[in-house]
Amino acid sequence: MAPVPLCPAEAIPLRETSGCENTVDLAEADDFLRQHHTENPELGPVEHRLAEVHAEVAATGTYRHTPEELTFGARVAWRNSARCIGRLYWRSLKVRDLRDLRDPKEIADECVEHLKLAANGGKVRPVITVFAPDEPGRPAPRILNEQLIRYAGYLGPDGGVLGDRRNVDLTDNAIGMGWRPPARRGPFDVLPLVVEREDAEPSLVELPPDAVLEVRITHPELPWLAELGLRWHAVPAISNMRLRIGGIDYPAAPFNGWYMGTEIGARNFADADRYDLLPYLAKRMGLDTSSVQTLWKDRVLVELNRAVLHSFSAAGVTITDHHTESDRFLTHIKKEEEAGRSCPADWTWIVPPMSSGITSVFHRYYDKRELVPNFFAGDTEGVCPVIH
Repeated sequence: MAPVPLCPAEAIPLRETSGCENTVDLAEADDFLRQHHTENPELGPVEHRLAEVHAEVAATGTYRHTPEELTFGARVAWRNSARCIGRLYWRSLKVRDLRDLRDPKEIADECVEHLKLAANGGKVRPVITVFAPDEPGRPAPRILNEQLIRYAGYLGPDGGVLGDRRNVDLTDNAIGMGWRPPARRGPFDVLPLVVEREDAEPSLVELPPDAVLEVRITHPELPWLAELGLRWHAVPAISNMRLRIGGIDYPAAPFNGWYMGTEIGARNFADADRYDLLPYLAKRMGLDTSSVQTLWKDRVLVELNRAVLHSFSAAGVTITDHHTESDRFLTHIKKEEEAGRSCPADWTWIVPPMSSGITSVFHRYYDKRELVPNFFAGDTEGVCPVIH
């Protein structure tokens, strides 16, 4: 549910929002407050709260969500995320309210706590930590890492890359800021967190080992695969997207679900611009790679994804498969329709990257509209909030 990711990280055409220069859009604030009260009728009439917010915006250009509004808004942002297949669990999202934190070091330290809380000894739970919002004339700190846990990518003199090709630039930047990679560099070196504040130099904080739960990849029938030293982290915590609730932007709001196996096996390990393992594994498996018509890529992909699911399950770490999650997503749509709500979904992201035609989500159309609250692209690419 990375939550799943259950989704890959490609460019997402969502609007850029800042909130640093202008006052809050009162129409958007009103819509959110009305929605909050409508879905929670025990709160009573909304008019008093609307008046409070209008007065606060008139005086300061912004307003502060109540803890209940923040929790509801964060959960609905997940519910509205059109590119996430794992939204059936949106009500279970644990919301950590740390809006008073602006110091980069304190933010990084709380990101470490987020990872420990989410990992939960392998029983991964969905968590979002919400830091300070943007205010007129006062932008809040940002986390520059795409995810809280990312593996380094070292570009060699021959153009080859050791590690994750996606993170070559982030790795170079971290080294330029003073990060020292291990003396013996490897393909799974965890990068430090980089937290940026407008009035200070970016803060670089290394993640302690006990904050990074990892799973070593083995195969139930190919013992040599364990010798390759493959591994992946358990918590896919997206950290570079902007949470927008009722016209308020929270640029640092890392959130996670849990992984869908294909995100690791069919994307992170298999993509040519990531670890690109398919050609090597095909040779180790003795497959005929002389023509794509031998379907060697497909055969390797199946075994690689079997290895990921097998390894996480054997380690007692939460993971889901693309068939189960596809069925659960249709259950989510049914529940939303029964509640009288539309369920936005982007087919190109909802459909898994493997065995697409035999999953239940493949054979239908979806409403692709953009709803708020939601997660929006910041300065970089957007990703699915629940599986990555």
